[in-house]
Amino acid sequence: MDQHLGMNRTGIDMSPIHSKKMMQVDDDIPLTTDGNTTTANIEDYFLENAEPLGSVPLPGTVKGVAKASLKMASGRHPEVFINKLGERLAYERTGVRIYQQLITKCQHAPADLSPDLQLPIDRLRQFCSQEEEHFELLTNCLRKLGADPTAQTPDADASSVGASGFMKVITDPRTSISQCLQAMLAIELADNAAWELLAKLAEDMGMKDMAQEFQHALQQEDIHLREVRAWYEKSVRVQARMF
Repeated sequence: MDQHLGMNRTGIDMSPIHSKKMMQVDDDIPLTTDGNTTTANIEDYFLENAEPLGSVPLPGTVKGVAKASLKMASGRHPEVFINKLGERLAYERTGVRIYQQLITKCQHAPADLSPDLQLPIDRLRQFCSQEEEHFELLTNCLRKLGADPTAQTPDADASSVGASGFMKVITDPRTSISQCLQAMLAIELADNAAWELLAKLAEDMGMKDMAQEFQHALQQEDIHLREVRAWYEKSVRVQARMF
């Protein structure tokens, strides 16, 4: 059973006396650190003076430089395309690891788990394999452009930070299969939208072969999204009937 009633003490209703005290404003607590600088001032300072998250690396080969220069001369910005390719690469790498962790969790699920809450391991392995294929595809595409697939682009950095939360949900021994599927649904929704955008960017850059490969990846991601969504909805509805 994924959910049950228990002694959950996180809500304020568990301690009415303490909650009232907590909500009272204490005049003795200073609202500033030195009489002038408030927390908001500090936040404003960092927001106004922050540098970018990173930069798109220069092409590592002469061929790459030539291609980038050619695209720039024609009014296009290959650095934007490379940035998004790097983002997808990081996301797919994490996707492989997340599917691996989900498979492991399913293999160690309680033996008395309802059959309706069990996931098809073979199907998960297929999805994991496809995520790995997408990773290889993006690696090759970056190399064709003369870019270094091992370099972390700004959007790859941001994407990795965002995906780290999903990884924590999947790897936490306490989370249920249903909770993991909710995280997987968010992952697949973002993945689906990103592949659609990447295919459009490839078209904009005049790279029709890449666009076709990205469309194929998108078709596979459509299946991932559809099945993960169905698994998640079924898991929640089954639990609702079991109470």
